[in-house]
Amino acid sequence: MNPHAPAPAASARLAEIHQLYHLQSHLIDGGRADDWAATFTADGTFTSPTYPAPVTGTAALTAFAKRFSADCAADGVVRRHVVSNVALTGDDGAGTLQVEAYLQIVATPAGGTPHTERFTTLTDRVVQDGGDWRIAARVVHRDGAPTAPQV
Repeated sequence: MNPHAPAPAASARLAEIHQLYHLQSHLIDGGRADDWAATFTADGTFTSPTYPAPVTGTAALTAFAKRFSADCAADGVVRRHVVSNVALTGDDGAGTLQVEAYLQIVATPAGGTPHTERFTTLTDRVVQDGGDWRIAARVVHRDGAPTAPQV
């Protein structure tokens, strides 16, 4: 038996968090802005040094995701979010988790070669909301960029 292996309940919770992150990637990459925004709480926030200001709330998150899709189309580039190294780094025992992960943005120009456009680290506060896990606050740290505030 591995003494570092998570307990069964922790393993199930981690699987649910992985599913949330994988779903988010597919939703934003597939242009499903409303569904992507719904993976955040109603007052959820997204902060990244790649963008000029934090984005807060469902309407603003939806508009953000729509702009992402529109920018990809205008640029003639397919962008994919690749989330890895997902780790639960905090648990208050009352339905709030801290999660850290790596996120790569892989860009493929029309007729071109895929390349890593950005490599970032996510620090999220994830909460149980109506039986589902949702992002309450996401802070993106971009390698080589100034540090954003912590969640």
